[in-house]
Amino acid sequence: MKDDFAFLKTPIGTAKIIGNNEGISSIKILDKELDTSKNIPENLKECVLQLKEYFQKKRTDFDLQLNPQGTDFQKKVWNELQQIPYGKTTTYLKQSISLGNAKTIRAVAAANGKNILWIVIPCHRVIGTNGSLTGYAGGIWRKKWLLEHENPSTQMQLF
Repeated sequence: MKDDFAFLKTPIGTAKIIGNNEGISSIKILDKELDTSKNIPENLKECVLQLKEYFQKKRTDFDLQLNPQGTDFQKKVWNELQQIPYGKTTTYLKQSISLGNAKTIRAVAAANGKNILWIVIPCHRVIGTNGSLTGYAGGIWRKKWLLEHENPSTQMQLF
């Protein structure tokens, strides 16, 4: 089955969305600035809409038909990532324990790094045990931006 694609300009780069009637198979962030596609294929319209809503702070959860390609282990890790609530974080160690084995931390981190559904499968919500913003394929600055977008500082401005 032929894949369709569309581009979506976001505040932190251009997203390339790929999918077909079986679901969204890839959302990648590009370092190249491109305008949002003028003609968005029908089977990608809902994904584009939901990502726009996310960036407008009108959406905290995604309801999309996903079709990620990966190993069974990767899919298990990606499913676990989808359990992390909006505005919350977890650690690679906690994720490994949740998946049944703390010793798989490196494999879990590697599977997170292979996540091909940017933002929708929220690997940006996984941080180092010491609170550091480690490992993010889109760049640490994007991870920081996404976490701040989801959980802005509540400090009040004094003046």
